[in-house]
Amino acid sequence: MTTTAPHGAATAASAETSAGPSRRTVVGLGAALGVAVASTLRARPAAATTAELDRALRDLPAPARRDRLVDHEVVELAVLLRRGDVTAVQVLDAYLARIDALNGPFEVYGDNGGYNAFVRVDRTGARAAAEAADARFRAARTSGEVVPPLCGIPFGIKDSVGVEGREARNGTLAFAGNVALRDATVVARLREQGAVLLGHTIASAFSGSIAGTFAGNAWDPARVPGGSSQGSGVAPVARLCAAAIGEETGGSIIMPAAANGASAIKPSLGAASVAGVMPLSPGVDVVGPITRSVRDSVLVMNAIAGVDQSGDPLTLSAPMPFPEVPLSPRGGARPLAGLRIGVPQTDWMTAAPIGTPPQSTYGRDHADVWRRLVRQLRVMGATVTEFPGLDVTDPAQDPYFRSPDVLGVSDGTAVTALSAVVQSNRYEIRYWDAVRDFAATRPADQAAALLAQYGRVRPGTTERTWEAASALGGGITNAVRAEGERRRRRLQANYQDALDAADVDVMLVLPIGDHVGPRFGGGSQLPNYRRWFQLPNALGWPMVTFPVGLGRFTRLPVNAALWGPRFSEATIVQAAVDYQDRYPEHHRAAPPDPVFAPAPQARRAAAPEVVPPEYSNDPLVNAEADR
Repeated sequence: MTTTAPHGAATAASAETSAGPSRRTVVGLGAALGVAVASTLRARPAAATTAELDRALRDLPAPARRDRLVDHEVVELAVLLRRGDVTAVQVLDAYLARIDALNGPFEVYGDNGGYNAFVRVDRTGARAAAEAADARFRAARTSGEVVPPLCGIPFGIKDSVGVEGREARNGTLAFAGNVALRDATVVARLREQGAVLLGHTIASAFSGSIAGTFAGNAWDPARVPGGSSQGSGVAPVARLCAAAIGEETGGSIIMPAAANGASAIKPSLGAASVAGVMPLSPGVDVVGPITRSVRDSVLVMNAIAGVDQSGDPLTLSAPMPFPEVPLSPRGGARPLAGLRIGVPQTDWMTAAPIGTPPQSTYGRDHADVWRRLVRQLRVMGATVTEFPGLDVTDPAQDPYFRSPDVLGVSDGTAVTALSAVVQSNRYEIRYWDAVRDFAATRPADQAAALLAQYGRVRPGTTERTWEAASALGGGITNAVRAEGERRRRRLQANYQDALDAADVDVMLVLPIGDHVGPRFGGGSQLPNYRRWFQLPNALGWPMVTFPVGLGRFTRLPVNAALWGPRFSEATIVQAAVDYQDRYPEHHRAAPPDPVFAPAPQARRAAAPEVVPPEYSNDPLVNAEADR
């Protein structure tokens, strides 16, 4: 029977030296799953696939005992639940105990004196779901009923994702009273699995910052957590939930995962539905899992991926069937043999001028980890080489992402290729009108805050209005929009040509090149990060990030990321799964529980996030700052 310290009293040292799964156990678990079923991302996981996964999980031996129940990965919990070694209610109680001890007060958009990873928790709904999961497991032990892999697994959901009957505030009191009429597609698919939805995790205000100040970093709460999916990046690593859902427009999954040492998949555009998610940039926004291991993230992607014909037509663009994305390692001495990994030298970092080789800018911990990582990948069989990549400062190579070319004028404002696509998509979904209609139902202070965020001042005037915002998007002609889309496709083709010319399959980068800085009190929040962190989103290409070490000088995590062409999840995820199978110590590392003041009280409840434009998740704001 697995036990747990009720209030998470175990230290990082005790967690690392406890009787966690041995390497043999971890390898055996992955191998058994691989033999039983090649887990895939497809239109929807077929019933047979779910049944095969369920049988594989039932047949596995119990993972080795750990000191804390909350240290088990999702796959391990799925095995324990099927064996009856632990109940879903016990798992829920273990996480709720840690939330009570470490999260701090809810609904605080600032420093709440704790981790502040969860902005609100639905105890009643979570307990009902856990009890239903236990009933399902009990029945299945006698009837043989198929139980989905995520049944009984506690999740956090980013506060921009709709959960029926619950508020989604998107990181701001301006959206108080924004109650979801129905579940977002991603939430509905988790419910179908029998997942336990703990509540909403805190987001940057309006999902607008890649740094974040509301939550505390899982390894050092005085430091920034990354954003905008702040709480979703913190909660799994801090052992406040087993897995979380993030949403990304520009860095919002990858940055918090990297800042906290989590594993995460930012899927290709169209791989999973964003219906029911509060949009920032339709046609760019994606949802994806943040967990401790890549294998767990794949298990979650199996549940949420696939066609949503009425809710998100972009899901119709995914290949059918979706290329297999296995959750099991390949094993052997050289599992990466034949994989050609390129390190793009034009993927410049912010700590040095454009043109400086990115690896030369890394802080000393990150530089040490980077050199070791490259050696490890080569030993595992991969070819790792530097190559030019695509220089987005060259207009001939990038006609879209950073291009200043004016394609037309709308309501007195110049329209670039990027704005032609982004603003047209926003207009098409009633982006401004929907917020205006909501604001009309709210108190004056809320309505004013929403107008300040979403309204626009026409050139030559001083008044900010909803009409001006909508007029900009609505005034972009079909011809200008089509030219913007053509240029976006040209950028995708140019980057693919750059990969092909260098004989590169996937790319390897560090999303963050030095340890993150303080939440408050001055100093750079992100001393060094990928200058073009929004480029994978503009391309619609996938990225997977995973921890590859802890710093020797500062005990904070270092994450790497693999990314490549659209719908190349199979290749990048397989490589990450293989790496974590060989080096599990990185994703299994647990931060020491911080000592917060008793009964923490909000210290900066009214402090708004100050977001420099270069930290903005909004592609148009970020692009303007870059110019």
